[in-house]
Amino acid sequence: RAVLKRAQFIQRQKIPKKQWQAAWLLKAVTLIDLTTLAGDDTSSNVHRLCLKAVQPVRYDLLKKIDMHDKGVTTAAVCVYPSRVTDAVRSLKAANSSLPVASVATGFPAGQTPLETRLQEVRIAVSDGATEIDIVINRMLAITGQWEAMYNEIRQFREACGPAHMKTILAVGELGSFTNVYRASMVAMMAGSDFIKTSTGKEAVNATYPVAIVMVRAIRDYFMSTGHKVGFKPAGGIRTAEESLVWLTLIKEELGDDWLCPGLFRLGASSLLADIERQIYHQVTGQYAAYHDLPMA
Repeated sequence: RAVLKRAQFIQRQKIPKKQWQAAWLLKAVTLIDLTTLAGDDTSSNVHRLCLKAVQPVRYDLLKKIDMHDKGVTTAAVCVYPSRVTDAVRSLKAANSSLPVASVATGFPAGQTPLETRLQEVRIAVSDGATEIDIVINRMLAITGQWEAMYNEIRQFREACGPAHMKTILAVGELGSFTNVYRASMVAMMAGSDFIKTSTGKEAVNATYPVAIVMVRAIRDYFMSTGHKVGFKPAGGIRTAEESLVWLTLIKEELGDDWLCPGLFRLGASSLLADIERQIYHQVTGQYAAYHDLPMA
């Protein structure tokens, strides 16, 4: 009940208006892992995604609010392992040092043999991914095999090498807040740089109550170790207003230190289009049709 009340309180917080809202929305843009994880991904739509990540908001709109020369980009692009080389090539051609994140370890179900999952991580890293979003084996969490889960994540950590590791808990399939908290702790102890809510493919994805449980785990872990672990909600985050609630939640629960790409990311594919529409409205006083803005 306390978690649900806290989540309701955060959702009722007033969100900023006018130029302050534009500033917060631009902040949200810089925290997005711009993602495409579809069965019909091709090198051309990954190329388009990368160009959108490098220039996420139309140049003329940024110029009007004097943000055109501030280096506003998304935090990273996120693709399937087989599309990593396409993303790396596109970003290099655009002269951008934006990180490429890849999902791995049998995403989204994680129901493949351990050796296959480890090899998938190694291949993605060798292809140029500098961030790996791994999925945990939910069976181990649901059946309480925490040590086995820890050992698996340790192996993924080693396979990542220098790449950042984000651990997806798939909270919609864990059954209880207690399991979410325990899974968060085990993932952090095993060396995760980030813990992430969902694959975006489950029936229930990033919800505020579950996020509060996860960020409280991050806070407890920081209090006892002095080590900061990042947080990434993903799945179903589609509107500019929602992105502001997420920023509020992090500011309230973890503080300003976490409001940076090194410790907070928003996993999203369609969110950026809505944020750009809101910024267009701030600048022009009108709402853009979706075809007025470059698609991701």
